Amino acid sequence: MRGRRTGASRARRPRRRPRLPAWTATLTWKSAVFITVMCCVLAALLGVLVHTAVTRQTVGHAREKALARLENVTDAYAAGGALPPRSGIDPPGLPEPLRALAAGGERGTMVADHRGRPTMWAAAPADGHALATQIDYSQNARTINGLDGAIVGSSLLAIGATLLVGAFAVTRVTRRLHQTARVARRIGAGDLDARVNDPRTADPSRRQDEVAIVAGALDTMASTLQRKLVAEQRFTADVAHELRTPLTGLSAAAELLPPGRPSELVQDRVRAMRALTEDLLEISRLDARTEQVDLDVHELAPLAERVAQASGPGTEVAVDGPPVRVETDKRRLERVLGNLIGNAHRHGRPPVVLTVDGPVVTVRDHGDGFPDYLLAGGPQRFRTEGGTKGHGLGLTIAVGQAEVMGAGLTFENAPDGGAVARLTLPEYVRLDHDEEPPRSPAGT
Repeated sequence: MRGRRTGASRARRPRRRPRLPAWTATLTWKSAVFITVMCCVLAALLGVLVHTAVTRQTVGHAREKALARLENVTDAYAAGGALPPRSGIDPPGLPEPLRALAAGGERGTMVADHRGRPTMWAAAPADGHALATQIDYSQNARTINGLDGAIVGSSLLAIGATLLVGAFAVTRVTRRLHQTARVARRIGAGDLDARVNDPRTADPSRRQDEVAIVAGALDTMASTLQRKLVAEQRFTADVAHELRTPLTGLSAAAELLPPGRPSELVQDRVRAMRALTEDLLEISRLDARTEQVDLDVHELAPLAERVAQASGPGTEVAVDGPPVRVETDKRRLERVLGNLIGNAHRHGRPPVVLTVDGPVVTVRDHGDGFPDYLLAGGPQRFRTEGGTKGHGLGLTIAVGQAEVMGAGLTFENAPDGGAVARLTLPEYVRLDHDEEPPRSPAGT
């Protein structure tokens, strides 16, 4: 009894297709392959046509010459005289197909090798035999071979020249496409002043190709986007500035209210509005990229511990590894860590743990974790999920301040639950020439 085939129930794995190198997907490579193939096809077609025409003409001339000589041989044979040289009845070396043709009563010619040289044979019937003559075909064969060599050489030269010209033309196009792509990436990174400035778009009298049309559309889009963002930033800054004055007066007036629950509610709402106004001002400055960073060298662990203590009780601090120094802006670092800790307490669940491991500071809570939209595209202002109150400005400010001071801030969810914010700072490395030179003894 045959055993069961265990592999029959398994799904066949699809065969992996071999992956070509990345450079084969470029427009330059595809254009070079297309030009080469078309040039080869065209050269082969022209070569075959020229070879066929010249060969037909050369063979025709040789055939006429051989038949004319055969007429003289036939006349001499009919007169009973001596036959011319390289002529005779069934001469040795006569191709067998031509011999059979002549023996059958027909005349014909044929090119064949005779004693190592190409020869044109002509034969006619003669009393049941083949009366044949031959002429030298070597010069004609050399002419055809020389023509074939010239066709191959000229074809290779034409393909090379066409490739050079085509590569030059395609490279000019691809260079402009790469320039447009670089500008698009710069715009995507936040540099709204970046422009392609294609010369074909600046001069209306010049005809624009497809690359110039794309470059012009990209410049127009960047200009429109920049105007809208600048107007939005100006509006946010103006609103925040205008709110500061009445909020200051409202805060002073709230302090004059008699003690009680209504007074506490008013003061709490005023403080919240003032904090929101300050956040809006800070975001407008970050959007305008007018912030000036003040870098200095600081011990990371003590600084992080002070921020955790200042944020209130309930934050655990863990320091792993040896102490490190980082080159950063102390005020901005305190702002970022304070926002991360405050967000963990506000939207997560305890315990909130701040861990310092080398130049990396991690803030983790044990709540439901970050929402999917934040993990996919980063924090968004005025967007929060869940029942907790907030405006989404704390994490937005943290990301902006981290970018200003040259740090990396990433967000993820822990496998066992909880939100994890990881801040990576540039570590300060002391070089040998930074060390203080030894002091010389007095008097030397």
